[in-house]
Amino acid sequence: MSLVRIGSDPETFLMDKAGKYISSVGLIGGSKDHPMSIGEGCFVQEDNVTVEFNTPPTANKQEFVNAINYNLEWINHRARELNLRVIYSPSAVFDNDQLNTKAAQTFGCDPDFNAWDFGAANPRPRTKNKQLRSAGGHIHIEAPDLDKLELTKAMDLFVGAPMLRFDTDSMRRSLYGKAGAFRPKSYGIEYRTASNAWLQSDETKCWVFDQTQKAVEFVRAGKQIPDDLGELIQRAINNSDLSLLDDIEHWGAAL
Repeated sequence: MSLVRIGSDPETFLMDKAGKYISSVGLIGGSKDHPMSIGEGCFVQEDNVTVEFNTPPTANKQEFVNAINYNLEWINHRARELNLRVIYSPSAVFDNDQLNTKAAQTFGCDPDFNAWDFGAANPRPRTKNKQLRSAGGHIHIEAPDLDKLELTKAMDLFVGAPMLRFDTDSMRRSLYGKAGAFRPKSYGIEYRTASNAWLQSDETKCWVFDQTQKAVEFVRAGKQIPDDLGELIQRAINNSDLSLLDDIEHWGAAL
């Protein structure tokens, strides 16, 4: 099996010793337009109230994990300097005093798209809770030869749906991370359904790498997800419905 190169741009939160979420604005450095290099091909940036980091693409699983951990070690070191800690939660509710900057009120303006809806643009997220913020765990896949919609659907089958077993946070999915969320790239896709929950251990980082490669092989083999299975996958992810996972996994294994 020829492995594809995978990168990532996950986000984390900061928290003080009293358990209060703290905005990253002015504490980390870097921005969307000008991410800050921290060496080893890695970058960090302030994104809204989160700390986002970027890893270089690799087809080696250990290099994938090492790059993520290199970033996390840098961020954790910086957090300790600030008497803060890093939180790998998919969502968080901030006090208003942490949201009174322009950056904290600025959300990414580039749309993402829904592979299950023929690539139509997803609507901008809306929430009644203006203090709610989310943290993604986006995965970048270098596979320019593969159909972007089919690859995104396969990622839902192999990553997005089974991730519900260790990502039980439904608050983020009320904003971002619906089934089939992706951005087309010249090199392949940015898969945007996944939250940052897979940062919690080296085991889950390895799992994401392996499952992504399985999704690529699925599409390379010319396989497609039947409409009925696709509907189950969407219901499971969008409604955080773990009761559907056994059926999805058994059906997927038979394809």
